[in-house]
Amino acid sequence: MKSLVSFFNRVMQRFLPDPFLFVIILTFVVFGLGLIFTDSGPYQMVQHWGTGFWGLLTFSMQMVLVLVTGHVLASSQIFKKGLGALASTAKSPGQAIIIVTVVSIIASLINWGFGLVIGALFAKELAKKVKNVDYRLLIASAYSGFVVWHGGISGSVPLTIATKGHFTEDMIGIIPTDQTIFAVFNMVIVGGIFLIIPFVNRMMMPSKEETITIDPAILQDDVQAATLEKGAMTPAEKLENSRIISLLIGIFGLVFLFYYFATNGFKLNLDIVNFLFLFLGILFHGTPKHFLDAVLNAVKGASGIIIQFPFYAGIMGMMTASGLAAVISEAFVSISNDFTFPFFAFISAGIVNIFVPSGGGQWAVQGPIMLEAAQALNASIPKTAMAVAWGDAWTNLIQPFWALPALAIAGLRAKDIMGYCVLTLVVSGVIISLGLTFF
Repeated sequence: MKSLVSFFNRVMQRFLPDPFLFVIILTFVVFGLGLIFTDSGPYQMVQHWGTGFWGLLTFSMQMVLVLVTGHVLASSQIFKKGLGALASTAKSPGQAIIIVTVVSIIASLINWGFGLVIGALFAKELAKKVKNVDYRLLIASAYSGFVVWHGGISGSVPLTIATKGHFTEDMIGIIPTDQTIFAVFNMVIVGGIFLIIPFVNRMMMPSKEETITIDPAILQDDVQAATLEKGAMTPAEKLENSRIISLLIGIFGLVFLFYYFATNGFKLNLDIVNFLFLFLGILFHGTPKHFLDAVLNAVKGASGIIIQFPFYAGIMGMMTASGLAAVISEAFVSISNDFTFPFFAFISAGIVNIFVPSGGGQWAVQGPIMLEAAQALNASIPKTAMAVAWGDAWTNLIQPFWALPALAIAGLRAKDIMGYCVLTLVVSGVIISLGLTFF
């Protein structure tokens, strides 16, 4: 295991480019594949790219807020003490790796945005508390829990097909979550990942000579809480340092959250997670001035998301409008039967996800094709839907698109963690394949 980890780390360090260059190269690859396998010419492919380029603006802003609000919340004294107390339970590097993986998996099962941020923030706290733990593996382990999110209560595909009026309702009707999220095959997959992946990550710990640690002092937030004498404050400065202002607007936010959960139950989505993080951050920082200082510090890590997500939207535009995603899906359908179809649906979804890293977007492209094939092959409709969902989540492990918020929080590059993620990809792929095929 250590030899494999060392090999993949060397490969990634040598050949994996910066995530921005990765998305540029991916753009050229999709452009070329579209010319080869679809009827679109060069001019049409550029049209598809440009038309889709701004298609993820809302989602991009949501992801920026995931990063900023999560970072702001974590920099508050209350939250730091809570994460620090939990991190103190780890007494060795091996325990730190296992604990951060478990916490990340549980958080991702609740909500993917929550898991993405909490895992990285908790990993930073562990790096401060536990000596001689490899910081790259710690962050990779936190990110590895993200693979389960489609199998949890925030999975976009199972929740979509369980909602009245979804776009494939005429084809398959309403599929309740007891046939998808809470089905035996899905519970087996989630349980297998929960039991196995933490120990796989533990086994990937490098030798003492190859371990890369980080000085805990580097991880300390550099937010400085300026204090002024009350008598020297201007009226504006008094407002900026007023705890009453933060308390009142914080109460506004908490009242709305109470209303939301009272009327919708414990139904989390990205907007609600961001709303929760934002107003807890305002309350925990005490004054508007301290809160804004924390925001200024957090925004520094958002540049990758702001610049790269439009390019992924352009790739999605080429994949969908040219029909390339459909070509890939149909190729796997053609070699399937009713028994093997869930497995091949999973593999095809994993491949498409490299180019269309969006659960909802990928389901809109691939869902109708896979559902129609499942009906023709007399394969399970719920399992087909979950196979596509798991494929979408699976290759996120090696897709820098989703890792950007965690990398920004950790202060690492994609090449620093991807060597570890490759092995997690292989092991989790085996677990998911067995669950979809034999249960």
